[in-house]
Amino acid sequence: MSQTREKFPTQVNSEVLSAVRALAQNEGRQIQALVDEALSDLVEKHNGAKPRAHVTGTYLASHEKYGPLYKKLAE
Repeated sequence: MSQTREKFPTQVNSEVLSAVRALAQNEGRQIQALVDEALSDLVEKHNGAKPRAHVTGTYLASHEKYGPLYKKLAE
């Protein structure tokens, strides 16, 4: 993704903004980073993004190793 930044005016529910500020402070991050993450997640969600390759790989490895256990737990 491009690193070019662009300002845009918007308004946010005050309770949501308060929660985001607290989250940013608790994580030691800037609000801008959380907004970037949230907007990127929203775009992926609406584009029908597939799981990232490393997530799928981890799932498949786990299923290969623990498949019988998963089956028993599902019963």
